[in-house]
Amino acid sequence: MHGETPYEIMFGPDICGPGTKKVHAIFSYKGKNLLINKDIRCKDDVFTHLYTLVVKPDNTYEVLIDNEKVESGELEADWNFLPAKKIKDPEAKKPSDWDDKATIDDPDDKKPEDWDKPEHIPDPDASKPEDWDDEMDGEWEPPMIDNPEYKGEWKPKQIDNPNYKGPWVHPEIDNPEYSPDSELYKRDEICSIGFDLWQVKSGTIFDNVLIADDPEYAKQVGEDVWRPTFEGEKKVKEAQDEEERKKREEDAKTAKETENEEDDDEDDDDEEEDEDSTDAGDVEPGEEHDDHDEL
Repeated sequence: MHGETPYEIMFGPDICGPGTKKVHAIFSYKGKNLLINKDIRCKDDVFTHLYTLVVKPDNTYEVLIDNEKVESGELEADWNFLPAKKIKDPEAKKPSDWDDKATIDDPDDKKPEDWDKPEHIPDPDASKPEDWDDEMDGEWEPPMIDNPEYKGEWKPKQIDNPNYKGPWVHPEIDNPEYSPDSELYKRDEICSIGFDLWQVKSGTIFDNVLIADDPEYAKQVGEDVWRPTFEGEKKVKEAQDEEERKKREEDAKTAKETENEEDDDEDDDDEEEDEDSTDAGDVEPGEEHDDHDEL
């Protein structure tokens, strides 16, 4: 197998980084591989999951995850098997007098005479520094500040357009290239199964593949084979989570006790330093200190 190996149907989960977590459902049709037009999100947790694609003779489909339907529809609608039934009429053009503006400027609305104010004005509270030298520093100009009277760009108010005709809709005609196919669902032969896998993290297992013509039978097989595995994994995970929770609580408790002991040791050290300082400074009346060694 390689990237150009032909196939009838490609189906399964695709997880590639944080941006891609979807279920692929790709059909081969007349030499082209067609991706589904919908985004079906796959499971991305640590548990084993069951993916099912049901293709029906009435050209409809269902996608199930863990035996629960997550998507369904018509093959023709959700894949580009066929050209569109309708196309825009190439001969139709929007009339030159078609007015599709819902509102227009009010012709009677005039800009007030006092509207135009500069956006920035010199700071009236600024004063020229005492050490400013015009010859050395150039002509002093006060800094600019926002003008509180500035009103922005004036625009006339809008009124309903009396000539408004609504949005112009391009008329459609039957697509001459469209030809219905009542057997989009049909696969003449499926004689092998292949796995196309690319992983950056070990531990993912794909197994228990079933191709059948009875959806209810497939669902029952899933319950018999997949469900016990899934339930067992959940129990193990819950036990692990509980053990980790207890460990975190114990670690937090130990850290808190250690912190309290360290605080108590620091308090004891401070008290000893205070006592040493007091002893060194005590002098009885009439006593003298001689710090010189005897010779």
